[in-house]
Amino acid sequence: MIESGEQEPSIRLIEDTLLPELKLESVDPFNPVVVARVPEGWTALGTGNYAAVFEHGALPGKVVKVYAPGRPGWAEECGVYEKLGPHPAYSVMYAAGILGEHDYLLLKKLEGKTFYNCFRDGTRIPLQAVRDIDDALEYARSRGLNPKDVHGKNVMLKDGRGLVVDISDFLQDGPCVMWADFKKAYYRLYRPLMPRRPVPLPDWVMDTIRFLYRRLRRKARLDGRIT
Repeated sequence: MIESGEQEPSIRLIEDTLLPELKLESVDPFNPVVVARVPEGWTALGTGNYAAVFEHGALPGKVVKVYAPGRPGWAEECGVYEKLGPHPAYSVMYAAGILGEHDYLLLKKLEGKTFYNCFRDGTRIPLQAVRDIDDALEYARSRGLNPKDVHGKNVMLKDGRGLVVDISDFLQDGPCVMWADFKKAYYRLYRPLMPRRPVPLPDWVMDTIRFLYRRLRRKARLDGRIT
């Protein structure tokens, strides 16, 4: 276990009340995990392909990220946080541990709205927020990391500034194609074409865009244009 002595009450709360009764299922690594049971007092905030995030009223300003049984990435994510060190665009790892089949991290909670949800509800994404993400990714590179899998669902807008929510793939090889594609769409389409008051995009539009983008990426990969 990786932890600080001052986090011991938080660790006890996690290991005594969350993990023993928590049930996470991950059938397909390309789809979000399923939270089948959440213990009383805890709230599920979101899910990814390998892990889910929870909060508790007794842990203000903190969240717990729990990996689904059998899913990789916990040790790598711990290593990324240790390499990153403090930076305003990233979370902070307070502690990490393993109990039974659950690998978990205790993290600083990042408040805000994902870029994806900004598109959905018509919240304007300012240029400064996009530049903040670029600066944060460059900082990560300066720390010996390789930012990857950065997209609209794991970057966030808070008070006009950009935050990076998920750093779990920062040890992978290869370029961050999705962030590069997002910026192309932002500069070529969003900024010049979106009205002063952005129009909300319903779920079916977002799902269609996601489907078409995946098709285009797959075709480009097969053609050898991207990795």
